Amino acid sequence: MPSVRGGTGRSRRLKNEINVVPYIDVMLVLLVIFMVTAPMITPGLIELPSVGQASEVRAKPLEVQVSEDGTLSLRVRDSGQEFEQINSQNLVTEVRTRLTADTPVVIAADGRVPYETVMKIMDQLRSNGISKLGLLVDQKSTPER
Repeated sequence: MPSVRGGTGRSRRLKNEINVVPYIDVMLVLLVIFMVTAPMITPGLIELPSVGQASEVRAKPLEVQVSEDGTLSLRVRDSGQEFEQINSQNLVTEVRTRLTADTPVVIAADGRVPYETVMKIMDQLRSNGISKLGLLVDQKSTPER
């Protein structure tokens, strides 16, 4: 092991260690500062698009309705058309039989339906080649800010 000789003739050994205590002290001080200042930071506000800005659909879309209990219904969104209840397994085949090149598909879900359920339906339709998808909104009952 290398040694260093001092002026008095005694040899000292070199240490291969780092004293980490000052670094720990600095980290603890920074932690306390961040813990104190974090609740004082105001979160940013996000501007979401309002429902009144939704565009009108030119073609009569197919409407997939999801009720609160999870049942699915399908109809062409036209006056006088009735909803036809369908299975979630038959959703893609039923939509494809009524779909034309210009027909969009809109999903109308009850407000109490979990978001995950709506996203699963959208994913199921998109993964089977149905790309013109949208969400149906009620433009008359927009919440006041």
